[in-house]
Amino acid sequence: MEIFKDGKNIGYCNYEFTKNGDSIKIYNETNFEVKLLGIKVFSINSVGTEIYKNNKLFSFNSNTLQNDKKKFVNLILNENEDVFDIKGSSYTGKANRNHIIGNWWNHKILESENQISPLSGSVKDQVVNFLGKEKIQIYGKEYLAHKFSLKSKDENISENKKLDFEIWLEPKQNLILKVKYNRMGSWEYILKNVIVN
Repeated sequence: MEIFKDGKNIGYCNYEFTKNGDSIKIYNETNFEVKLLGIKVFSINSVGTEIYKNNKLFSFNSNTLQNDKKKFVNLILNENEDVFDIKGSSYTGKANRNHIIGNWWNHKILESENQISPLSGSVKDQVVNFLGKEKIQIYGKEYLAHKFSLKSKDENISENKKLDFEIWLEPKQNLILKVKYNRMGSWEYILKNVIVN
């Protein structure tokens, strides 16, 4: 996925999938930088790895440098209690197995009532609504996408932590085509290509 702010390409969010028997590993690398008058004002450099066994999340780890501040998540499935044990820079504790890692490769984020921040491990309740079908063009190709809104359930949380996204899904392959939100400008994550080896 390419990342745009106010129409300008500022970075990328790539996912690499590796299957081994009944396990799938998803490696994510996100890198972008926002400059104002040539001075860096916001940046993220993040790597993360999700591991699924029998299509169920088993572990997730990430390390992020956000504006030169370190953030992290270490999540593992506690099979005895059937919950996730999370140790993150913003949250340490447990979460039930219905929670989804908030990454844009996973269309199941549109079916979940909760997500876990891939940067800090914080747990967030969300409300997803189907807005209708919409024709969109991405890199010269037209799609009939399903459009959703994804918002924080708690409307009283601070603006910088609030979820407020518009998401376009290609329903046949369950690919998230585009994510849009506004935070000190207009942001878009746009799916550029899918490469199958």
